[in-house]
Amino acid sequence: MRDLISRLQRRHEFWLAIVILALIAVLSLITDSFLTFQNLFDLLTSYAFLGILAAGLLVVLISGGIDISFTATASIAQYITMLLANRYGMDWFSVFALAMVIGVVCGAVNAVLVDKLNISSIIVSIATLNIFYGLLVFITGGRYIYSLPDWFSKGIYWFEYVDANEVSYGINLQILALFITMGATWLLLNRTNIGRQIYALGGNREAAQRLGFNIFRLNLLVYCYLGLTAGIASLTQAQLAQSVAPTVLVGKELDVLAAVVLGGASLNGGVGTVFGTILGLTLLAVMQNGLVLVGVSSYWSQFFVGLVILISVSATALSARRQRKGSRSI
Repeated sequence: MRDLISRLQRRHEFWLAIVILALIAVLSLITDSFLTFQNLFDLLTSYAFLGILAAGLLVVLISGGIDISFTATASIAQYITMLLANRYGMDWFSVFALAMVIGVVCGAVNAVLVDKLNISSIIVSIATLNIFYGLLVFITGGRYIYSLPDWFSKGIYWFEYVDANEVSYGINLQILALFITMGATWLLLNRTNIGRQIYALGGNREAAQRLGFNIFRLNLLVYCYLGLTAGIASLTQAQLAQSVAPTVLVGKELDVLAAVVLGGASLNGGVGTVFGTILGLTLLAVMQNGLVLVGVSSYWSQFFVGLVILISVSATALSARRQRKGSRSI
């Protein structure tokens, strides 16, 4: 039992779960509106967009790269897909296939620039973020799409339940897409040889090359995977908002990065888990929702997001430093 507790205490996820439970307890005492089924259901639905993107970004961070252009990719995928769906008529399979293909193409552009030109991934993604977004706004003129296909607007609602207040709950498109994406990411990272290669690439790129790993293919896979998740997330957001706005998604990069970093993923690569990312997303959602419920100005939201990122990164850096000192002393 002591060994189990000792192992848990050494894991980032354990302490993150403690912080989440403590925050939930405090918010439950401060406001009656927080710990209600309706509020938790709304949180899960509204944060599914960020969670799907976080799953894709996790894979990129583990590989040792970084990509912040995913919101521009999602904006392009969302706009083109819904425009064509309105014009030509499509079904669920067609719209998701098209959005994911567009996302993969945008991810491939980042991968080629990073690997073939040997440019820093953060520089490449900053550039492509502005290029993708600028082209979209210029071509569309910033025009919104308010009319969506009826079948898309209705979405899906499985296992519907109506409570005493006549509020309905069920598995909607956002929740379903979030669960599938998180599950697929877990399988990729933990049950495939490619997943082990991604961890190895992020842990030591030179060693991965000496082992004969195809670095370009791995980079192509991780950036395209993020693009694919951006395509999925874009449609869940469009269905939830019941409209498409080319200027709305860009600016959400910090929240997604915060969820992944809070979950324990290292910006240096080689470290990160899907469970940690889920906990990081949960902490972010609980914190932002709690600030709103207790009446704190929304302007403070970004301040606290930045603060928790700084604290999390600092804690990870200090932990790594202690481990290096411990190994040297041995």
